[in-house]
Amino acid sequence: MTQETSQEPELILDVMGQQCPLPVLRTRKRLLNLDPGTLLRVFVTDPVSRIDMPHFCIETGHELIDTRDRGTWIEFLIRRGTDIARPD
Repeated sequence: MTQETSQEPELILDVMGQQCPLPVLRTRKRLLNLDPGTLLRVFVTDPVSRIDMPHFCIETGHELIDTRDRGTWIEFLIRRGTDIARPD
């Protein structure tokens, strides 16, 4: 029996080496230009992002799907919210 794996396409945002507030600001800017429901995987080294990124997602209507602590860096998987207007 074969098992089908259907993965949604993801985009990557690497903000490693950048300090607060840049990881969240760059994530926000990238998400605003994506279609609703698009997945964005974000790589950060700033430890403050463990607090900031979940708070940002709650406040802005994006879905934080997964957070993985990779030791010296953190990986977030975020789904762009559906009720967020794109900038003009």
